[in-house]
Amino acid sequence: MSRVDFHVSLAGRGDLSARIYRQLHEAIIDGRLAPGERLPPTRELATSLAVSRNTVAVAYERLTAEGFLVGRVGAGTFVCANPPGPPARPGEPGGDIPVRPVWRALAGDPPRARPAVYDFRLGVPDAHRFPMAAWRRLVARELSDVGVLGTGYVDPAGHAGLRAAIAKHIGLSRSVRTVADDVIVTHGAQQAIDLVGRVLLEPGGCVAVEEPGYPPVRGLFTSLGAKVVGVPVDAEGIVVPAIPRAARLVYVTPSHQFPLGTAMSLDRRTALLAWARRRGAVLVEDDYDSEFRFSDRPLEPLHSLDHGRRVVYVGSFAKTMLPMLRLGFLVVPPALGPAVRAAKRLTDRQGEIASQGAMAAFLTEGLFARHLRRSTREYAARHERIAHVLRRDFADRLEVVPSIAGLHLAARSRGSPGVGVDIGTVVRRAAEVGVAVESLADYYGEGPGEPGLALGYGAIELDRIEPGLSLLAGCWR
Repeated sequence: MSRVDFHVSLAGRGDLSARIYRQLHEAIIDGRLAPGERLPPTRELATSLAVSRNTVAVAYERLTAEGFLVGRVGAGTFVCANPPGPPARPGEPGGDIPVRPVWRALAGDPPRARPAVYDFRLGVPDAHRFPMAAWRRLVARELSDVGVLGTGYVDPAGHAGLRAAIAKHIGLSRSVRTVADDVIVTHGAQQAIDLVGRVLLEPGGCVAVEEPGYPPVRGLFTSLGAKVVGVPVDAEGIVVPAIPRAARLVYVTPSHQFPLGTAMSLDRRTALLAWARRRGAVLVEDDYDSEFRFSDRPLEPLHSLDHGRRVVYVGSFAKTMLPMLRLGFLVVPPALGPAVRAAKRLTDRQGEIASQGAMAAFLTEGLFARHLRRSTREYAARHERIAHVLRRDFADRLEVVPSIAGLHLAARSRGSPGVGVDIGTVVRRAAEVGVAVESLADYYGEGPGEPGLALGYGAIELDRIEPGLSLLAGCWR
C-alpha cells in the first residue's frame, strides 16, 4: 500500500511525543488512518515537524506496543490490520445540531433498489443508446479550448452558445417563442424549479401541484417553506376549479402528465391560463418527456399560448441524453429574469461550462436531433409492446392509461380495493423475482392514492419485456 501523508499539529503546550501519539491514535481509532496504511519514516516526519527523530520514534514505539502499529524490516511502519478498539464515528462525542423540522422529515435518500433482471423503473433512459463517442469528442474539443476554461467566472445564466441553441431548438420543436437572454441553463429541471421557488415564494405561500405528481417537486417546495396542495388530475389534466385561490404558483406537466402520461387538453390549458391571469399566479410548465412523442401532433405549450407572460417553461436533457450530465434549462418571462439570474449566481455561481459547450455543439451540429429520432423509434416499440402485453395478459387486473409520449406508461387496477392481492404486495413479490416496477400510489402526496402500476421502458430491451411481464403476472397468484 502507498504511504499516507498525515497532518500532525504541534500547537499548544505539553510533551511533543504525547501530542504526536494522541493524534495518530485518534486517527487510527476513527478510521482516518486505515488498516494496512504505511506511515512516514520517523526521520521524515521529524524533519517536517521540526522536532528530533527521537520525539517521533517514542510516539511510534508506544503505538506499536499498544498494538496500533507494526514495523516491517525494510518496508516501514504500518497501521495494524486489526487495531484495538471499535472505530468511532467522526464528530463523536457531541450533541444534536438542530435543523428546521421540515428537513428532519425530508432527510435521507430513498433506499436503493437492488439491481433488477427486468428493469421497469421510471425515468431511466437507455444509456447504451447514448452516442458516447460523439459526446466524448465534443467534450474533448471544449476542454482543449483555453478560452473556454478561462481564468474567471462566466455568466451564471450559462454558456451563451448553449442558451442560443436551446432557444432555437425549443422554438422549432415545441413552438416556444423565446430568445437566448430569457434562457437560463441549470443542473437539471429540479434546480430550475428550485430557482423559481426561491424568487417567488414567501414562507407559508401556497403552491399547487398535480395529484398524483412528481414527489421531488413536492418535497422541494415543502423545503422552501411553502404550503403544498395537491390538485386532482382527470383525463384532461389538472382540475382548474380545484386549485386553491391562494396559490401563488402552480406546477404542471401538461405535455405528458407525470406519472399518468396523459396530455392536458387545449380547453384545460386555456382554462388554466385564464385562472392564472385572474389570480396573478405563475405557472411552472415542466415539459416532461415531451421529446419522445410516438403519434399525433403535440399540443401548444402553455408558454406559447400565453406568449410567456405568466409561464415559466422548464426542460431537461436528463432523459434525452443522460441523467449524469445534469443539464436542464428554464425560460423565464423578462420580468423574472434578473431575480432568477441572481438566485442562480448565489446558489452555484455557474455550471460546468465544458459540458455546456459540448451540448451546444451537440444541438447545433444536428447530433441531438439524430439521437432523438433513433431513440424515439426504439422507445415507441417498447411502449407498444408493454401496452399490448398488458391488454392481452392483464386485462382482468389492469387498465392501461392511454399515452402517446414519454419513457413510461401507467395502468390502473381493476376491481374493488381490498379484493384479491394488493399492488404493494405485487411490487414486493416482483422485486423478489428480479422485476422492478413501481406502485402508482407512491406518486400521491395526500391520502392512500389510486392503486395501479407505473412501468418504465428506458432501461429494458424490447426482447426482455414479455419475459419480465410474464414473471410480473405470476406475482398476483
